Amino acid sequence: MPKLIIDKETCTGCGACIDVCPYDALTVEDDVAVVNEKCTFCGACVDDVCPVDAITLEKEEKKVDVSTDEFKNVWVFIEHERGKVANVAFELLGQGKKLADSLGCSVCGMLIGDEVEPFAKEVFAYGAETVYMTESPILKDYRTEPYGAAAINLIRKYKPEVVIFGATTQGRDFAGCVATTLETGLTADCTGLDIDPEKKLLKQTRPAFGGNVMATILCEAHRPQMSTVRPKVFPMPPKDESRTGEIVREPLTMSEDQVRTRLVEFLRGAETVNLADAEIIVSGGRGLGGPDQFKVVRDLADVLGAAVGASRAAVDSGWIPYEHQVGQTGRTVRPKIYFACGISGAIQHQAGMRTSDIIVAINKDPDAPIFRIATFGIVGDLFQVLPQLTEELKKKLGKA
Repeated sequence: MPKLIIDKETCTGCGACIDVCPYDALTVEDDVAVVNEKCTFCGACVDDVCPVDAITLEKEEKKVDVSTDEFKNVWVFIEHERGKVANVAFELLGQGKKLADSLGCSVCGMLIGDEVEPFAKEVFAYGAETVYMTESPILKDYRTEPYGAAAINLIRKYKPEVVIFGATTQGRDFAGCVATTLETGLTADCTGLDIDPEKKLLKQTRPAFGGNVMATILCEAHRPQMSTVRPKVFPMPPKDESRTGEIVREPLTMSEDQVRTRLVEFLRGAETVNLADAEIIVSGGRGLGGPDQFKVVRDLADVLGAAVGASRAAVDSGWIPYEHQVGQTGRTVRPKIYFACGISGAIQHQAGMRTSDIIVAINKDPDAPIFRIATFGIVGDLFQVLPQLTEELKKKLGKA
């Protein structure tokens, strides 16, 4: 069991550790910090927090439960639906190639479904060297049990070192099933994947504690190392249709009678906004002041043919539906141009849009965090700036 140790002789009772503890696990009693039973040993109070270094975290030695030497290669789950591969699979193949190069191994695709072999050509074109595939009529539509059985059989037999999935509705459900059955770790909603140069482990980075800190997680004791990654976090790699590779086929070891679910009907809800694929997004935040004021945002979006986004503050206030939310608890986007109008730029919002090609920030507060990542910044009243910008763009685009 880990231990949080506070040196009573060194501690000055300044309270710096209390300010950063996300669980209210620290108090000051008799001018000395005291830890209570709420502590989760997260370490938030340790690194560069205590001015006198009075706090230390003793961690128990981890027992390695598997021989990690027999695991090799980086696998990407090739998600598909209704005859089309999800773009996030190609994005992850690009990043998977970088991870594989750092590990000195290959990037491979894991393809599961019915009559999905034609997808393999696209998977090779985006960088995979091998495709591990299971086909069966039982796998025509995604269901957790048969897809899980197919993936677990492939992983146990061929032993990949890393397996990554898109953090989509399907990917989150699927990855959780696979990781639980294999008794390995899974880091969800990653915003960064890299290889530790010394330990040769997958560094999985994701926002934690409501997006207030960025946590980097290592899976030292189990294999494979598994992560889900949101769409648009990584760029689409170049496509080379001349690439070819090997297809390794394995049968499904499950019958229809063993599957406890049946697909009765597939219903797709009407999408009112497609932020994920939008090339231009105009987003509004708390600075708009109310739902009616979103008109200036929509006017600019209409001129540019853009999608309308929003910050969490605007959505939580009920000014605009959740489907428009950009950020850690909303959509991750990667447009060519992102307009942040009246958005301060908290880390939770930045997590969903900072990889945009161009960021235009409009805010009357010159110290707003959004200006630190903006390509262009306009300090001013958005209710004066946006209408003028809209009118000028109408003239330039011939829409006046």
